[in-house]
Amino acid sequence: MSEGLALKTQDKLKKYAQEDVLKAAIDYFKGDTLAGEVWMKKYALKDAMGNLYEKTPDEMHHRLAREFARIEAKYPNPVSEQEIYDVIKDFKYIVPQGSPMAGIGNDFQYVSISNCFVIGNDRDEDSYGGILKLDQELVQLMKRRAGVGVDLSFVRPSGSPVQNSALTATGVVPFMERFSNSTREVAQGGRRGALMESIAIDHPDSEAFIDAKTTAGKVTGANVSVKISDDFMKSALTGGDYTLTYPVKSAQPTFTKTVDAKKIWGKVVHNAWASAEPGVLFWDTLIKESIPDCYADLGFETVSTNPCGEIPLCPNDSCRLLAINLYSYVNNPFTDEATFDYELFDKHVVLAQRLMDDLIDLELEKVDKIINKIKNDPESDHVKNTELNLWMQIREKCQQGRRTGLGITAEGDMLAAMGICYGTDEANDFSDKLHMRLKHNAFLSSSIMAEERGAFPIWDAKREENNPFMLRIKEENPALYERLVEKGRRNIALLTIAPTGSVSILTQTTSGIEPAFMVSYMRRRKINPDDTDARVDFVDEVGDSWQEYPVFHHKFETYLIAKGYDLEEVRKMDQDQIASIIAKSPYHKATSNDVDWVKKVEMQGRVQKHIDHSISVTVNLPNDITEEMVGKVYQTAWESGCKGVTVYRDGSRSGVLVSTSEKEEKDDNKTINFDDHHAPERPEKLEAEVVRFQNNLEEWIAFVGMLDGRPYEIFTGRRDGFNGIPNDVKKGFIKKVKSDDSSRYDFQYEDRGGYNVTVEGLSRSFDKEYWNYAKMISGVLRHGMPLLHVVDLVGSLNLSDDTLNTWKNGVTRVVKKFVPDGTKSNNECPECNQKSVQFQEGCLTCTNCGHSKCG
Repeated sequence: MSEGLALKTQDKLKKYAQEDVLKAAIDYFKGDTLAGEVWMKKYALKDAMGNLYEKTPDEMHHRLAREFARIEAKYPNPVSEQEIYDVIKDFKYIVPQGSPMAGIGNDFQYVSISNCFVIGNDRDEDSYGGILKLDQELVQLMKRRAGVGVDLSFVRPSGSPVQNSALTATGVVPFMERFSNSTREVAQGGRRGALMESIAIDHPDSEAFIDAKTTAGKVTGANVSVKISDDFMKSALTGGDYTLTYPVKSAQPTFTKTVDAKKIWGKVVHNAWASAEPGVLFWDTLIKESIPDCYADLGFETVSTNPCGEIPLCPNDSCRLLAINLYSYVNNPFTDEATFDYELFDKHVVLAQRLMDDLIDLELEKVDKIINKIKNDPESDHVKNTELNLWMQIREKCQQGRRTGLGITAEGDMLAAMGICYGTDEANDFSDKLHMRLKHNAFLSSSIMAEERGAFPIWDAKREENNPFMLRIKEENPALYERLVEKGRRNIALLTIAPTGSVSILTQTTSGIEPAFMVSYMRRRKINPDDTDARVDFVDEVGDSWQEYPVFHHKFETYLIAKGYDLEEVRKMDQDQIASIIAKSPYHKATSNDVDWVKKVEMQGRVQKHIDHSISVTVNLPNDITEEMVGKVYQTAWESGCKGVTVYRDGSRSGVLVSTSEKEEKDDNKTINFDDHHAPERPEKLEAEVVRFQNNLEEWIAFVGMLDGRPYEIFTGRRDGFNGIPNDVKKGFIKKVKSDDSSRYDFQYEDRGGYNVTVEGLSRSFDKEYWNYAKMISGVLRHGMPLLHVVDLVGSLNLSDDTLNTWKNGVTRVVKKFVPDGTKSNNECPECNQKSVQFQEGCLTCTNCGHSKCG
C-alpha cells in the first residue's frame, strides 16, 4: 500500500483515545486489567504513530474474519465471514497468535505476519561477507516484527587457519555476540527482537558456545541451544573420548578435536542448572522425524529453530501460528458430568488448518508489499540488494512449502476441567489420544485442500514413504494415509505447540501444553481501619493499613462456582483454608512448581509423536534441585523421544553469572577479602552506548561507557546542548583526554558520511552537582557492584533538591536497561505482592501476575 493510500484508509477509520480503549478492553475482559492492557498494547489496530483504531477485541475479530473470508473466496467451497467470526470471537475456539492478530488487515505498517524465521547462507559460507550478510538479514527481519533463528555450526572454529591477516579464526563466540547485539538494537513496537542461536555439539567450538553466556553481560540478546546428536549422548552417558569435527559430520574434516564427552555434557547440565541455558535440541530425533527434510536436497534441510524452539526451519523459511483453545471443548467443566466435545473439536481442527493455509496467502500479500516498498526505496541497489534478495527467497520458500503452525493452548485447564490431574498417567493417556486426533484431522484438512487448491508444489509421496511420522499415521489411520498418498497435502508441515504466553492472558487459560502456573496468590488493597468490618493484615512504613485478599487463576474460579462455593466467601478465607480447598481440586500438585517433572517430560515425549514440528516446553524445578537431577530431566527427555527441552530452576536467574571455568565452590565460612575488588584500569577509549529517554517530562540523554559488555561509567542529564547528535547515533566512544592539571571526557561517533565527530567535555556539559554524584556511581560500577545493587543504591539516595532527584531517577532508568533479563528484584509486585519480580528489557515484570513497570 502506498503512503497516500494508507493515509486515506487511516482517515476513514475512527481514532480512539488510549484511555477509552483501555477501559473498553478491560470491560470486555470482565475487569481483567492485565488482559485489557496486553490486548491494547500488542494487538489493537494501530498506525506507526501509535494511534488506535479498535476499541475492543470484538472489532479485531471482525477485522480478522473479514480478511480470512476474502482469501477463502478465492477457492472452492469457501467458508463465510460469519462462520469464521463465530469460531474466533471471544478467543473461545480458534486464536491466531501474535503477529497474525496484530498484522492481518493492518495497512498502516510494512510488517510480516509470520511469527518466526530461520536464516542461513546458500552454502556454508564461512567468511566475513557471509556472516555480515546474516547479521543484516536478522536485523531486516526483526524490524518487521519477526523472531529469528540462526545456526552457527558453519563458522570456522577458533584457531583454525584462515587466509587473511589474522592467520587463525576467532571462532564462534564473537559472532554470537555480534548477532546478540544486533538483536538488542532493533525495536519492535516497544519490545526487542527475539533470537535463537544454535550450534551442533560436534563442532569444535561447542564448549565455548555452551559457556558463552556465563560471562556477565555477554550474549544477552539471544536464547542459545545446543544440537545434541545421539552418538554424543551415548558417549556422554557411558564416558570416553569423543571427536569433534569441522565441517561438522564431514567425512574429510579440515579440523578435529578430541574431548571428554561426559565433561562437556556436565557443562551443559551445570549451566542449565545455574541459568536455564543452554537449551538442548535432540537433533537426530528432530531430523529423523522431520517431513520437510525429505526435501532437503530441494532446499528444505532443517538447520535451526525459532527463538522458543517449537518450529525447526530451513534457511529463509517462515511460519505462522494459530492455537485451538482446548478448554472450550469441555462440556460441564469441573463437574461429574464433564465430557469432551470430540465432534465439535474435529470440525474446528479441520477449519483451523484451513485458516492456517489462508494465512499463507495473507503473508504472501504482506511479503509482496514489503518487496515493492524495498524496490521503491530511495537507497541505491547495492545497499538494498541483501534485504530485497532475502524477501524474494522467503517468498519462494513460503510458496513452495506452504508451512503452517497449528497448535493448542489451555492443555492444563482442559485436563483440570475434565477432572484429570496434570502430570499423571491418566493425564498423559488423555493428551496422547487427543493430540493424535488433532493430527489426523489436521492432515485430513490439508489433504482436502490439496484436492481443492492443489498440493504444495514440491510434494512427492515417494520421498516421504519411509518417514517415521508418516508411518505412524499409516499404522494409526490406514484410510487417511492412503488418501494422503493419493491426493497429497496442501502443506509440507502442519503442527506445533508454542508457548502462547500473551494469548493465554487473552483466553484467560493456562498457556500451551503447560500446567497452571499458580492457582492462588495474594494482593493488597488500602483500607480505612476505622471502617466497619475492616480487617487490617498489613501496616506499611508510613502507617497506611492494607487488607490482603486472594486472587485466583481464572479457571479455578470456575471450579469453585461449579462446586457450589461462594467466591466472595472464599476470598475472605485465610491461606490455610484456601489451601485445603485447592487440595480437593484437580489443580492440586498440578502447578508449574509442584507437578511431577518425570511425568511431564513423558507427556511431552508422547505428544511429540503427533507434532511434526516441535513443542516449546519448560520443565520448572525447585531451587534446591541438584545438577544430577537436571541431567536426568535431559536424559529422560531424550529417551522419551522429545525433540528439545529447557529447564528452569527456581531462582536460577536471580543474579549476574560469573564464569564457571576453574572456579572454586563457594564456602560459607570463608572470610571475604574486600581487597579482591580491584577496578579494571580504564582504557583511553571506551565503547559507549547512547540512551535517550523522557525524565520528568524532559528530554534526557545518557552516555554509558562499556567495558567487557558492562557499564563502567555514566554521564547523563538534559539533552540540551546535545541536540546536534543525530537520533540514529546509538554507539560511539568516550575518550579520556588528559592535560597537566585536569582531564576531560569527550564523546566520539561516526556520522552518516563516515567522518568522526567529537563532542568535547561530557564531564563539563552537565550540571556540576550531577558530575559529583556521577563519579560516585561510576566508582561502584568500576569496582564490580552487581547492577541490581547499583539500582538499589541510586534509588535509595536521599536528595532534598528536586533537580538532583530528577537526575537520580534518570540514572536509575539507564542502569536498569543493562540489568540482564531474568535478574530477580528483591521488591514485591505492587499488584500481587509476591516476590516474583524480575527485569525484562529494562522493565520490572512480575512472572506471577504479569504486572510490568518501566523506568
